[in-house]
Amino acid sequence: MEDKKKTLYLYEALELRSEYDARIKTLKDCLPESKQNRSRFSFGQDDGKYRASSDFDLASARKDLRKMELKRRKLNSAIQRANFNHCIDFDGEAVNLSEALETRKALNEQIGEFHNQVVSSSCQKVIYKEGRDIVEENEISYADAVKNLEQAR
Repeated sequence: MEDKKKTLYLYEALELRSEYDARIKTLKDCLPESKQNRSRFSFGQDDGKYRASSDFDLASARKDLRKMELKRRKLNSAIQRANFNHCIDFDGEAVNLSEALETRKALNEQIGEFHNQVVSSSCQKVIYKEGRDIVEENEISYADAVKNLEQAR
């Protein structure tokens, strides 16, 4: 059966938005004012001005940039609507995609903290004083830190 609406799946929309971002950045970086702003903050460069190359159509580039920015805004709006309108089952509770993404971000931060705990607990601080070693114990043992990290993953 042919898809008459030409629907776009969420993952495709996210990829398309990334593509728009890359193209917008490229066009913005090609504009003469962007190069002037970039060179203003760098040292050791000559004070020459930039102008568009003869084969670069500045008006067309600005027009394309406006079109792409508009398409990106519309696409981003549709992605946000989809995130709020569609729900998934999470621990027996219906959660919209926006909440699920926030939960995932929080979990990623927690995993980062557990990673840091594993790294810091893998070594003990040893202070050498007057022929004896003073070993500072870690707040969390290495085994416990690894266990916490694996549970979070």
